[in-house]
Amino acid sequence: MKKSLLLLSLTSLGLAAEPAWVDTSNQYAAPVLEQMAKYSPEMGSYLGLEAYDGKTLDLSKGVYERSQKDSAAILAKLKAELAKEKDPRVQQDLGIMIATVDRGLASSKLEHDQLLPFYNVGETLFQGLQSLLDERNSDARKAKAVERLKSYAGLSGKPSLVAEARARTEERLKVKGLIGPYQREVEQGLANTQRYLQGIKQLFEANKLEGWQPAFDKLSGELTDYDAWVKTTLLPHARDSHVLPEALYANALKNYGVNMAPRELMERALFGYAEIRDEMQSLAGRIAKEQGFKSSDYRDVIRELKKRQLIGPAILPFYEKRLASIEQMVRDHNIVTLPSREANIRLASEAESAAQPAPHMNPPRLIGNKGEYGEFVLPLNNPNAGGKLQDDFTNESFAWTLTIHEARPGHELQFSKMVESGVSQARAIFAFNSANVEGWALYSEAIMKQYLPLDGQLFSLQARLQRAARAFLDPMLNLGMISPDDAKKVLMDDVVLSEPFATQEVDRYTFRAPGQATSYYYGYMALRELRTKVELKLKDKFDQQAFHDFILAQGLLPPELLEKAVMADFVPKYR
Repeated sequence: MKKSLLLLSLTSLGLAAEPAWVDTSNQYAAPVLEQMAKYSPEMGSYLGLEAYDGKTLDLSKGVYERSQKDSAAILAKLKAELAKEKDPRVQQDLGIMIATVDRGLASSKLEHDQLLPFYNVGETLFQGLQSLLDERNSDARKAKAVERLKSYAGLSGKPSLVAEARARTEERLKVKGLIGPYQREVEQGLANTQRYLQGIKQLFEANKLEGWQPAFDKLSGELTDYDAWVKTTLLPHARDSHVLPEALYANALKNYGVNMAPRELMERALFGYAEIRDEMQSLAGRIAKEQGFKSSDYRDVIRELKKRQLIGPAILPFYEKRLASIEQMVRDHNIVTLPSREANIRLASEAESAAQPAPHMNPPRLIGNKGEYGEFVLPLNNPNAGGKLQDDFTNESFAWTLTIHEARPGHELQFSKMVESGVSQARAIFAFNSANVEGWALYSEAIMKQYLPLDGQLFSLQARLQRAARAFLDPMLNLGMISPDDAKKVLMDDVVLSEPFATQEVDRYTFRAPGQATSYYYGYMALRELRTKVELKLKDKFDQQAFHDFILAQGLLPPELLEKAVMADFVPKYR
């Protein structure tokens, strides 16, 4: 094992040496990272482990049994180390890693025992190559994409990924009682294959790499054959219902950091939804009066404001200007400490938009970082919605809250703080879940809302309404309490999303990531509750900038561990 490869190194950024306890924690994390990268080299490479740049996903025969055995061995070793470790901070990190490995073992077994696998190979290929051909990577890392492509194509001494994916599914077709993939998921994957191939070709051409064409041509032919096999052999086994068994859905919620029963979450979200909608109506009346709109209904006011669309070349400069205005607000009102450097924003390609239709933050490498930072990626359309206009992200008013969420003080700041300040790998990687990441971003929207113009405030509330809707629609869909069409109608009629955006939302709830969408509102509630508890304890001594800086300095601690850290370290210091 190469310890230097697997330990987090931020000294190239000119930062101070890591505390001894962080170094100890990272040594414990090394075999866990090695185990992860062994079976999913693309993930290891994405995190910054360059030794895995040319390697590819293991779908060879017996991979499930081997990975479970290796994970069980890692789990036993971590538990033994925890029994000997004396430092409470390292103990906490070991606890995080143990929980991550244990949850992974249980999830893999549950899915293996109940689900018939469907591999969206085109999407896997595109994302695996895109992560290497990221413009933030060095030329040497980008060149490794040719090696990875050849491995995908079966030109490096092992079968192609397409052949292995088909073989693993054929093995499981022989097992009776497995639940097939959702029909819409399979059909959407088939429809996007050519988009992914075109996206791969554009990436290699843009980077002017050589020697990739033969492997690309071979993969193109194999994917065509694979799609034909999926249509004739796998698609007949697909289920026409999106509903998951309740055990699988509950497991998904836990994996995204949502430690609340689905029905309790629905109750909390429905109450919040009604409260937010009332506040929107009050604000919409003021906007309608000021701007002379005929209707003061919040839905009509949003539709009027959506007509102020940004077009083509004007989009990116507008968002950059919005970000500068937001940063000034943050500094003027002492919200949180900002970096002196600029944040990165870019537009998504069509293939990226097919794989991830919603705006998102592309994180920086968290291992061996050499100055790379996150980037706010903005898709302009949803290729999975028939080419219909998606006006949600290109209107002037929504740009306020979207920039806050994805850039600053939301995701980009959260990840850049980890890179610049340095945290243990347990807190940067293994503690990661949607609840603590998305909770911070939605909380950021809320603390900035009061400083925005009225139209920006209305769209900030609309975004919060959407997150509350997610927290009851996602469980309702997966428990069979509402149909996809009715959920889409709620999103279009009451939350006022465009049809393409509402389409991708329902896709997210039903097959792209069941349970994940609930994490925004759940994480937001946890942070709001925590802040209120701290304010009650500190009263006039509460300092929101210090509080926010402390939160970000903890890395990606889940809500329950974050509260322990705040109460044990932050509150006594300021009390």
